Amino acid sequence: MARLWRYGLLLSRQRHVADDLVQATCVRALERAGQFIEGTRMDRWLLSILHSIWLNEVRARKVRHGQGWADADQALSFDGEYAAQTHVLAAQVIRRVDALPEAQRETVFLAYVEGLSYREVADVLQVPIGTVMSRLATARAKLAEYPPLHVVSAPTSGERP
Repeated sequence: MARLWRYGLLLSRQRHVADDLVQATCVRALERAGQFIEGTRMDRWLLSILHSIWLNEVRARKVRHGQGWADADQALSFDGEYAAQTHVLAAQVIRRVDALPEAQRETVFLAYVEGLSYREVADVLQVPIGTVMSRLATARAKLAEYPPLHVVSAPTSGERP
């Protein structure tokens, strides 16, 4: 569930939307339990369902607003800081990855945070494996353009963090 929620939060940028995505994913998985193939990874199947629900939601928002194609980054706003951002280095990394285009950000998350193989990422995102490799290479090149991360020294004893 935590993996689904993290992915839902990455896609939606809003905690309540991530909660709704996870709930919808669980409902759809229960409704379509017969489609699960024994011997496959349950987490990959659930991530694929969540991704599909998200894409359907983005498309529905575009139709409701009469906007045609819209970037999800522009359609949704971020509702606050992650708990992980309390650490300065983590916050810097998150901001840099967050600045990547949505497709690269999703791919980086699934490959490097969730630890999925390139093939599994391709299956979840429903893209060719070459696209996954290209997105990761482009994201790494973009992240390499940033200056080195600013390291904050730990407080000495007696100081408050």
